[in-house]
Amino acid sequence: MKLLVQPGDGVLPLVQAINNAKKSVEIVIFRFDRSEVAKALAGAVSRGVFVHALIAYTNRGGERNLRELEMELLDAGVTVARTADDLARYHSKYMIIDRRELWLLSFNFTYLDIEHSRSFGLVADNPKLVQEAVKLFEADTKRQPYSAGLATFVVSPENSRKELSSFIQGAKKQLYIYDPEISDAAMIRLLEERAKEGVEIKIIGRLSKKNGNLDSHKLATMRLHTRAILRDGNQAFVGSQSLREMELSARREVGIVFRDAKIVSRLIKIFLEDWEATARAQESSAASDAEPDAKVAKKVAKAVTKDFPAVAPVLEVMVKELVGARVDVDLDQRELEESVKDAVKEAVKEVVRDVVEEVVAQSGTASEKVVEAK
Repeated sequence: MKLLVQPGDGVLPLVQAINNAKKSVEIVIFRFDRSEVAKALAGAVSRGVFVHALIAYTNRGGERNLRELEMELLDAGVTVARTADDLARYHSKYMIIDRRELWLLSFNFTYLDIEHSRSFGLVADNPKLVQEAVKLFEADTKRQPYSAGLATFVVSPENSRKELSSFIQGAKKQLYIYDPEISDAAMIRLLEERAKEGVEIKIIGRLSKKNGNLDSHKLATMRLHTRAILRDGNQAFVGSQSLREMELSARREVGIVFRDAKIVSRLIKIFLEDWEATARAQESSAASDAEPDAKVAKKVAKAVTKDFPAVAPVLEVMVKELVGARVDVDLDQRELEESVKDAVKEAVKEVVRDVVEEVVAQSGTASEKVVEAK
């Protein structure tokens, strides 16, 4: 098995794989704008290679570009099929070369995904994996039902919830997760349970709700597109499905669970590098934001305590209630009132800081949703 890392490996390995095909290329496309890949597919046809493309019936950008791609590939002699519309999306992306090699990708055939996004791909020649991918490809091109036949070949909606739940539950020490959005309630509960059992969990991506047991950070160094889970340092999942309801239950998504010491080790190294870079970026951002927030808190606290009423008489009554009326309590009113004002100021500052942080967090979430909508 081989690992593709984006950005870094670029589009060349994909082009070379197509150029090396002897008999067939079967390719599943959700998004596509790489002319090099289109040229390689056309070149394969000209060499007598059977090229079969399965193109999603729609994506968020609409159907126009997909239909133009269909016409371009048809003109080049590629056999083109369109996915059914029974699922919300057909979001998987993979290639099968000569029915001997599977290229499972968590990135699209696009400039944005390949050149500017953290994403991974796997190249596998395991006969069982390849055969299962062929089985899925044939079912989807013919719009026939697919029945999952291999636990390590994770297909939504058929077996992804079951297999990924089992994968998470099996963690004993560690779960490192790349995921643009974790929002499925059942999956979050599983992660919380593992965390309570002492499993170290780090998430690069977005968690739909704040949770003290789960440590998550948004990737700060580049766009995040991959979905990957690294377990206990010896096993991994890489695929196209996030841990959210839609991608587990209503879309076509494909991933692989595998053991490969070298690849898992490399994925962990990349994850920890991304994690550290993200932590540094967040610390820098927090430091730059801290001063303005503190100034806001200070102004509010000062306004609240400006006309603060005399508190010594009230406290004197309270003290006498607590220790008895016979005790002679000598209170320095000025010192007492200054102490109370200082305490109130600090309390107000804390409240204001919390409010500012919440507004910033909500603003960030709204911005992410706007970007996603685009």
